[in-house]
Amino acid sequence: MASVLPTPRLVVTTHTEDGTSTFLSDEMVPAFAPFGPNAASFSRFHSRLSVPVSNATSPPEMPLQIPRCPTQGIIFCTADFPPGASSPMHRTLSLDYCVVVSGEIVIKTDSGEEKIVKAGEFIVQRGVNHLWENRGSETCRVAFVMVGAEKIVLENGTALEETVIPPKKA
Repeated sequence: MASVLPTPRLVVTTHTEDGTSTFLSDEMVPAFAPFGPNAASFSRFHSRLSVPVSNATSPPEMPLQIPRCPTQGIIFCTADFPPGASSPMHRTLSLDYCVVVSGEIVIKTDSGEEKIVKAGEFIVQRGVNHLWENRGSETCRVAFVMVGAEKIVLENGTALEETVIPPKKA
């Protein structure tokens, strides 16, 4: 039986008018599943349109959509992959810092190479064409910090484009 992971909790800090540190919010961030109930679900926590960011302003509203990093910005989110779930092969225009929080995940590149990454292990995904697959028996949660990146341009001048993955039609 696959484990059901708890809803992520997000605690956000800020400053008062006099500069004292305080808490802005403490809330649960429910996941949404754009590909249906047996596929990956996402919880989006924070995003900024550009870096460096201002810690004195609020982030933009985040619609319930597949997490994509703003071109010059950053996004912080999680993806939960139930057993048997996989993503299509895709490329993002971002540098992704990934932490496997629970379970294990296979990351596979378009060369056919793959690695199994387990809870407590890390991935730096540098805009490569890749897919995710959970071959285990437990739900896998991966936390991502995605930073906008320039397009990769090959020696022959070909630019590697981002892949658009449409959500499942209702």
